[in-house]
Amino acid sequence: MQTNLASTDWLFAGMALAGYLLGSVPFGIVVAKCLGTIDPRTAGSRNIGFTNVLRVSGKTAGFLTLAGDAGKGWLVAWTAAHALDREAAVLAVALCPIAGHLHSVFLRFQGGKGVATALGATIGVAPTIGLTMLAVWLATAAIWRYSSGAALAAFAALPVLAALLGQSAVFQVFAWLVSGMIAFRHKDNIKRLWQGTESKIGNSNSLHNRSYPT
Repeated sequence: MQTNLASTDWLFAGMALAGYLLGSVPFGIVVAKCLGTIDPRTAGSRNIGFTNVLRVSGKTAGFLTLAGDAGKGWLVAWTAAHALDREAAVLAVALCPIAGHLHSVFLRFQGGKGVATALGATIGVAPTIGLTMLAVWLATAAIWRYSSGAALAAFAALPVLAALLGQSAVFQVFAWLVSGMIAFRHKDNIKRLWQGTESKIGNSNSLHNRSYPT
């Protein structure tokens, strides 16, 4: 029994570390280098995620970034769900790629907003909830055309959906943690949404006229 527990602990630790390292891979930068497009850290909002890559480098780069960022979250979470027995361990591992994206070891612990990676991780452990969140994101983005607002709406829905669908207390803690991480990362966007100065999807003018810290 002790041997089995030790093996499980080592598996958990290994998956957590691998999840963080995979989450740390900045696909927005990797895609830009591979396609020879603009480094997202030097243009637009200087964010490495889908929305900024889409704005500064075009649809191909944007959607490859989205696939990479969402895919790494989904892969880690889905693998954990099938390899680990304890729900708490599965959800802890699912948090690791999100933490890696937010605080990448390859970018001096800087990173992106975490939306695509967190959405992918949620789909990996709770497909119904994750896909519902995706629907909320798409609908909100289509109606109001604020990428940040759509992300905030989707992740505000996460703990609500967890409660309505009768998820365990452990999952509800996971839901609140992820929602809080995304909201905190969007604190500047929240201010701009409140002030009415946030850029809409498809409108790059305000991005190019706004100054950003290096």
